[in-house]
Amino acid sequence: MKKTLALCSAFLLMVSALSGCSTSNGKPADQPSASPAAAYDEEKNADVIVVGAGGAGLSAAISAVDNGAQNVIILEKTNRTGGNLNLTSGSMSAAETSLQKEAGIEDTKASFVKDIMKNGAQLGNRELVEAFVNEDTDMFEWMLEHGLADNQFNLDKATGGKAVFAPEHQLYSVQRTYKAKADDPEHYSSAAHEVLDQYIKTLDNVAIDFNTDGVKLLANDKGQVLSVEAVTEDGKTVKYTANKGVIMATGGYSGNFKLMGKYAEHGADYLSSTTSMGEGIRMMQEVGGNVDETAMSYIPTFPMGVQTGPQSGTIGSTYTWKAGGICVNQEGKRFVNEQEARVDVREVALEEQPGAVQYDIFTDKIVADLSAAGGDMMYQLYFNPETGRAKNLVKSAATLDELASMINVPAEALKATVETYNKAVDGEVEDEFGRSFDPTPSAYSVAVNKIEGDKYYAIPLKALVVMTLGGVSIDTEAHVLDESGNVIPGLYAAGECTGGIWGKFVSGGTGVMGPITFGRIAGRAAMNDTLAEGYTVKAASNLFDASLFEKETASADRFDMSKPLKDGEYTATVDGQEGPMSVKTTIADGKISAVEITEQHETAGVSDKAISDLPASIVAENSVNVDTISGCTLSSGRILDAVTDCLNQASAQ
Repeated sequence: MKKTLALCSAFLLMVSALSGCSTSNGKPADQPSASPAAAYDEEKNADVIVVGAGGAGLSAAISAVDNGAQNVIILEKTNRTGGNLNLTSGSMSAAETSLQKEAGIEDTKASFVKDIMKNGAQLGNRELVEAFVNEDTDMFEWMLEHGLADNQFNLDKATGGKAVFAPEHQLYSVQRTYKAKADDPEHYSSAAHEVLDQYIKTLDNVAIDFNTDGVKLLANDKGQVLSVEAVTEDGKTVKYTANKGVIMATGGYSGNFKLMGKYAEHGADYLSSTTSMGEGIRMMQEVGGNVDETAMSYIPTFPMGVQTGPQSGTIGSTYTWKAGGICVNQEGKRFVNEQEARVDVREVALEEQPGAVQYDIFTDKIVADLSAAGGDMMYQLYFNPETGRAKNLVKSAATLDELASMINVPAEALKATVETYNKAVDGEVEDEFGRSFDPTPSAYSVAVNKIEGDKYYAIPLKALVVMTLGGVSIDTEAHVLDESGNVIPGLYAAGECTGGIWGKFVSGGTGVMGPITFGRIAGRAAMNDTLAEGYTVKAASNLFDASLFEKETASADRFDMSKPLKDGEYTATVDGQEGPMSVKTTIADGKISAVEITEQHETAGVSDKAISDLPASIVAENSVNVDTISGCTLSSGRILDAVTDCLNQASAQ
């Protein structure tokens, strides 16, 4: 009976967290300054409560302890720390560092600020950027002192030092990016996560409550936001109350396609490498947190998303445009100079296309020239029609008419596009997007070719999101601000759940060091502030509608199980956590009779339940349209993606 009541209570809490406080006309209503009495399965207290155990949350907890906290509790909705640091190698950036000085690189914090503002299209908050840059150097040096200095770094060819340029982003004016490798790659993708996580484990006064989802913030009768309602994996409800402050470090909204679609024209069509829904942002709105809706539209993408699931993806490009290939949209038309050196130009151009999708169009000759130049590593990994991990995406045809039909673009438009492009290659006309056909090899061009030959290829790539830049407003001490610019007493935020800091595009290394550095600021402020009394807590006027956070059941779209399947053994390989995951699927009598994971490099202890339980569930249901394993969402998705690939192979026989 108690279990049933707990589950009911948990359900009501989640409904409350999603619905917020609204009037019948949909406008947010004022919330009382103190939460009404409620029954909880458990109540816990600490000096500081941190919601989220990513880079920002871990850093905030460490900082709180360094500033006198006797105890800190971190709530983490999954079963591991790291957040998005589990999905990246984690480039870091900082100016005036000891590593730069060792390499003889002269840098200034003022130059770093200037570069960040420029890279963000001058749309960032200079005051917050300056606060980051001023604190960032000390934070980076702290990490060096606590183990990072012993990690292996990529070295700069010019200086031989550990400060490098990062070509995946707009280049800084000097080398100030640091690419360290984790010492324990089996458990950590990034060295930054490794350093913070290992240090947290030495602190007896920091506890992490895993599989615990914070769902609502509460104010006391003094108008101070010092409590968090949470629900555990088994449905128990817990109230966490802080003596000094609550720090929100809940991540962004790059996994929330409804929310991205609200602020970006084709945002609902993007692919994502994360599952972050942005619930923490709405939680802060419920107690007054201000959200700048313009900044919510700042959603940087990579123009190279390889689709691995219904809306999941990974970074991958054919790079065939380096050897003469072109990119067309769903209308069969080119839309950008494919060899444009400014990545943000190509990013925005793809974001603006219908469906946020492009088709790389190329020929056998183009692939051969790319291979001869040594630029086909990613093509071979993903798109080789025989062995590539995403070979199912490759379409080939003997004519452009046939190819157009296969990718569902207008044939006449595609043929006209190719004809115009080929004339530009021959010098008969100027290229409409300013593309150069100089045969001199460069970083963006290794060969010049026309689109012609015995076989034509097309591969779809989509805009891929790995992070978002909108969220609640904070000041230089990481206080959450309301719509009037007032500090909400007791509430702090750091990381992707904050917005308006960087501008429209993120600068290299700030995606890692930004959350870590502002987490440090938040932990210090929480312990040193004297909290104001008498603040009136009420919901923000632009409180996000709860429907934006209702999760879709994407599994139903994975594969149509009514399709006939040919008996046999099929193998598929997808990107895994620390290496490829290969899955063998056996079809017998037209049904899934066995699923075997033949190779995997997932994080031990985190993925175990997905590895052990999901294959049996797929067989039992004879379907990939099954639920993921709680706490193992990413590993579950990879298994389902691989089995889906196998089913596509079986249905195409």
